[in-house]
Amino acid sequence: MSDDPLVIEWGVAERSLGGHAESGDQCLVQPFPLGALVAVVDGLGHGDRAAEVSKMAVATLQEHAHEPVISLMQRCHESLKGSRGAVISLASFNALKNTMTWLGVGNVDGVFLHTNAQQPATHKSLLLRGGVVGYRLPNLYDAALPIASGDLLIFVTDGIRSSFIKEQFQSYSLSPTFDRSQSPQQIADFILTEYGRQTDDALVLVARYKGGNS
Repeated sequence: MSDDPLVIEWGVAERSLGGHAESGDQCLVQPFPLGALVAVVDGLGHGDRAAEVSKMAVATLQEHAHEPVISLMQRCHESLKGSRGAVISLASFNALKNTMTWLGVGNVDGVFLHTNAQQPATHKSLLLRGGVVGYRLPNLYDAALPIASGDLLIFVTDGIRSSFIKEQFQSYSLSPTFDRSQSPQQIADFILTEYGRQTDDALVLVARYKGGNS
Protein backbone atom coordinates (compact mmCIF):
# COMPACT_ATOMS: atom_id res chain seq x y z
CA MET A 1 0.00 0.00 0.00
CA SER A 2 1.15 3.53 -0.79
CA ASP A 3 -0.12 6.94 0.18
CA ASP A 4 0.18 10.22 -1.73
CA PRO A 5 -0.74 12.91 0.84
CA LEU A 6 -1.98 15.31 -1.82
CA VAL A 7 -4.11 13.13 -4.04
CA ILE A 8 -5.06 9.52 -3.15
CA GLU A 9 -4.56 6.65 -0.79
CA TRP A 10 -4.82 3.16 -2.20
CA GLY A 11 -4.68 -0.57 -1.65
CA VAL A 12 -4.29 -3.65 -3.86
CA ALA A 13 -5.32 -7.28 -3.32
CA GLU A 14 -4.19 -9.86 -5.87
CA ARG A 15 -3.85 -13.59 -6.43
CA SER A 16 -2.22 -15.52 -9.26
CA LEU A 17 -3.76 -18.64 -10.78
CA GLY A 18 -2.57 -21.75 -8.97
CA GLY A 19 0.68 -23.13 -10.34
CA HIS A 20 1.91 -19.82 -11.74
CA ALA A 21 4.64 -17.80 -10.08
CA GLU A 22 3.45 -14.54 -11.62
CA SER A 23 0.07 -13.03 -12.37
CA GLY A 24 -0.97 -11.61 -15.72
CA ASP A 25 -2.91 -8.96 -13.77
CA GLN A 26 -0.73 -5.96 -12.98
CA CYS A 27 -1.44 -2.45 -11.74
CA LEU A 28 0.11 0.99 -11.41
CA VAL A 29 -0.47 3.96 -9.14
CA GLN A 30 1.77 6.80 -10.32
CA PRO A 31 1.58 10.26 -8.72
CA PHE A 32 2.50 13.31 -10.78
CA PRO A 33 2.27 17.02 -9.93
CA LEU A 34 -1.30 17.79 -8.79
CA GLY A 35 -2.54 14.39 -9.85
CA ALA A 36 -2.17 10.63 -10.03
CA LEU A 37 -2.67 7.89 -12.60
CA VAL A 38 -4.33 4.63 -11.58
CA ALA A 39 -4.21 1.70 -14.02
CA VAL A 40 -5.03 -2.01 -14.09
CA VAL A 41 -3.71 -4.21 -16.90
CA ASP A 42 -4.76 -7.80 -17.61
CA GLY A 43 -2.46 -9.54 -20.10
CA LEU A 44 -4.35 -12.13 -22.13
CA GLY A 45 -3.87 -15.61 -20.71
CA HIS A 46 -2.06 -16.46 -17.48
CA GLY A 47 1.38 -16.81 -15.97
CA ASP A 48 4.75 -15.46 -17.00
CA ARG A 49 3.91 -14.65 -20.62
CA ALA A 50 0.81 -12.70 -19.67
CA ALA A 51 2.79 -10.94 -16.93
CA GLU A 52 5.45 -9.87 -19.44
CA VAL A 53 2.83 -8.15 -21.58
CA SER A 54 1.23 -6.44 -18.59
CA LYS A 55 4.59 -5.19 -17.36
CA MET A 56 5.31 -3.69 -20.79
CA ALA A 57 2.10 -1.70 -20.58
CA VAL A 58 2.77 -0.64 -16.98
CA ALA A 59 6.24 0.63 -17.93
CA THR A 60 4.74 2.70 -20.75
CA LEU A 61 2.11 4.16 -18.45
CA GLN A 62 4.61 4.95 -15.72
CA GLU A 63 6.84 6.89 -18.11
CA HIS A 64 3.98 9.04 -19.44
CA ALA A 65 1.62 9.09 -16.45
CA HIS A 66 0.86 12.82 -16.68
CA GLU A 67 -0.60 12.54 -20.20
CA PRO A 68 -4.35 12.30 -21.01
CA VAL A 69 -5.83 8.80 -20.76
CA ILE A 70 -6.57 8.54 -24.49
CA SER A 71 -2.94 9.30 -25.30
CA LEU A 72 -1.84 6.72 -22.72
CA MET A 73 -4.04 4.02 -24.19
CA GLN A 74 -2.71 4.74 -27.67
CA ARG A 75 0.87 4.52 -26.38
CA CYS A 76 0.12 1.16 -24.79
CA HIS A 77 -1.39 -0.08 -28.05
CA GLU A 78 1.79 0.80 -29.93
CA SER A 79 4.07 -0.76 -27.32
CA LEU A 80 2.08 -4.02 -27.23
CA LYS A 81 1.81 -4.60 -30.98
CA GLY A 82 3.09 -8.07 -31.81
CA SER A 83 2.37 -9.36 -28.31
CA ARG A 84 -0.64 -11.36 -27.10
CA GLY A 85 -2.23 -8.05 -26.04
CA ALA A 86 -3.99 -6.88 -22.92
CA VAL A 87 -7.13 -5.27 -21.59
CA ILE A 88 -6.60 -2.02 -19.68
CA SER A 89 -8.57 0.45 -17.58
CA LEU A 90 -7.13 3.84 -16.63
CA ALA A 91 -8.16 6.70 -14.34
CA SER A 92 -6.36 10.03 -14.05
CA PHE A 93 -7.02 12.19 -10.99
CA ASN A 94 -6.68 15.98 -11.33
CA ALA A 95 -6.40 17.60 -7.90
CA LEU A 96 -6.42 21.12 -9.35
CA LYS A 97 -9.84 20.71 -10.99
CA ASN A 98 -11.17 18.00 -8.65
CA THR A 99 -11.96 15.70 -11.56
CA MET A 100 -11.21 12.13 -12.56
CA THR A 101 -11.01 11.08 -16.21
CA TRP A 102 -11.25 7.39 -17.00
CA LEU A 103 -11.20 5.00 -19.95
CA GLY A 104 -11.35 1.23 -20.39
CA VAL A 105 -10.67 -1.19 -23.24
CA GLY A 106 -11.66 -4.80 -22.57
CA ASN A 107 -13.12 -6.16 -19.35
CA VAL A 108 -11.34 -4.57 -16.38
CA ASP A 109 -14.44 -3.28 -14.59
CA GLY A 110 -14.44 0.08 -12.88
CA VAL A 111 -16.83 1.63 -10.36
CA PHE A 112 -16.61 5.14 -8.89
CA LEU A 113 -18.40 5.89 -5.62
CA HIS A 114 -19.48 9.33 -4.49
CA THR A 115 -19.42 8.97 -0.72
CA ASN A 116 -20.93 12.16 0.71
CA ALA A 117 -21.43 11.26 4.36
CA GLN A 118 -24.74 13.18 4.47
CA GLN A 119 -26.34 11.23 1.60
CA PRO A 120 -26.60 7.61 0.39
CA ALA A 121 -23.56 6.68 -1.67
CA THR A 122 -24.11 6.79 -5.43
CA HIS A 123 -21.98 5.16 -8.09
CA LYS A 124 -21.02 5.31 -11.74
CA SER A 125 -19.70 2.35 -13.75
CA LEU A 126 -16.92 2.66 -16.30
CA LEU A 127 -18.19 2.32 -19.88
CA LEU A 128 -15.88 -0.29 -21.37
CA ARG A 129 -14.97 -0.38 -25.07
CA GLY A 130 -14.58 -3.77 -26.75
CA GLY A 131 -11.12 -4.60 -28.03
CA VAL A 132 -7.62 -5.75 -27.15
CA VAL A 133 -4.83 -3.25 -26.61
CA GLY A 134 -1.97 -4.18 -28.93
CA TYR A 135 -4.24 -6.00 -31.37
CA ARG A 136 -7.53 -4.20 -32.04
CA LEU A 137 -7.99 -0.75 -30.53
CA PRO A 138 -11.54 0.67 -30.72
CA ASN A 139 -12.45 4.32 -31.08
CA LEU A 140 -11.53 5.85 -27.74
CA TYR A 141 -13.83 8.07 -25.68
CA ASP A 142 -12.96 9.12 -22.15
CA ALA A 143 -15.30 10.45 -19.48
CA ALA A 144 -14.61 13.08 -16.81
CA LEU A 145 -16.32 13.04 -13.40
CA PRO A 146 -16.40 15.70 -10.67
CA ILE A 147 -14.92 14.24 -7.50
CA ALA A 148 -14.68 15.15 -3.82
CA SER A 149 -12.61 14.09 -0.86
CA GLY A 150 -13.51 10.57 0.26
CA ASP A 151 -14.78 9.33 -3.10
CA LEU A 152 -13.68 5.81 -4.05
CA LEU A 153 -12.47 4.22 -7.28
CA ILE A 154 -12.56 0.42 -7.62
CA PHE A 155 -10.98 -1.51 -10.51
CA VAL A 156 -11.36 -5.32 -10.72
CA THR A 157 -10.10 -7.81 -13.30
CA ASP A 158 -12.17 -10.73 -14.58
CA GLY A 159 -10.74 -12.90 -11.83
CA ILE A 160 -13.40 -11.23 -9.66
CA ARG A 161 -16.88 -12.71 -10.14
CA SER A 162 -19.24 -10.51 -12.15
CA SER A 163 -21.79 -10.77 -9.35
CA PHE A 164 -19.63 -8.36 -7.33
CA ILE A 165 -21.03 -5.26 -8.98
CA LYS A 166 -24.62 -6.50 -9.00
CA GLU A 167 -24.60 -7.48 -5.34
CA GLN A 168 -22.73 -4.47 -4.00
CA PHE A 169 -24.32 -1.68 -6.01
CA GLN A 170 -28.00 -2.54 -6.29
CA SER A 171 -30.37 0.44 -6.16
CA TYR A 172 -27.38 2.80 -6.41
CA SER A 173 -26.43 2.14 -2.81
CA LEU A 174 -23.93 -0.03 -1.07
CA SER A 175 -24.80 -3.43 0.29
CA PRO A 176 -24.61 -3.75 4.10
CA THR A 177 -21.70 -6.16 3.57
CA PHE A 178 -19.58 -3.34 2.14
CA ASP A 179 -18.14 -0.77 4.56
CA ARG A 180 -16.98 2.30 2.65
CA SER A 181 -15.44 3.78 5.80
CA GLN A 182 -12.72 1.11 5.80
CA SER A 183 -9.27 1.72 4.35
CA PRO A 184 -8.72 1.06 0.63
CA GLN A 185 -6.63 -1.99 1.54
CA GLN A 186 -9.36 -3.45 3.73
CA ILE A 187 -11.93 -2.94 0.97
CA ALA A 188 -9.66 -4.55 -1.64
CA ASP A 189 -9.00 -7.53 0.63
CA PHE A 190 -12.73 -7.97 1.25
CA ILE A 191 -13.58 -7.95 -2.46
CA LEU A 192 -10.87 -10.50 -3.30
CA THR A 193 -11.84 -12.79 -0.44
CA GLU A 194 -15.58 -12.67 -1.13
CA TYR A 195 -15.61 -12.58 -4.93
CA GLY A 196 -12.28 -13.91 -6.21
CA ARG A 197 -12.44 -16.85 -8.63
CA GLN A 198 -9.99 -19.75 -8.32
CA THR A 199 -9.84 -20.30 -12.11
CA ASP A 200 -8.08 -17.08 -13.10
CA ASP A 201 -5.62 -14.44 -11.98
CA ALA A 202 -7.42 -11.82 -9.90
CA LEU A 203 -6.64 -8.24 -8.89
CA VAL A 204 -8.56 -5.54 -7.04
CA LEU A 205 -7.35 -1.94 -6.79
CA VAL A 206 -9.13 0.57 -4.56
CA ALA A 207 -8.21 4.27 -4.47
CA ARG A 208 -9.71 6.97 -2.24
CA TYR A 209 -9.46 10.58 -3.34
CA LYS A 210 -8.06 12.76 -0.58
CA GLY A 211 -8.98 16.08 -2.16
CA GLY A 212 -7.21 18.87 -3.96
CA ASN A 213 -8.15 22.52 -4.17
CA SER A 214 -11.47 23.50 -2.64
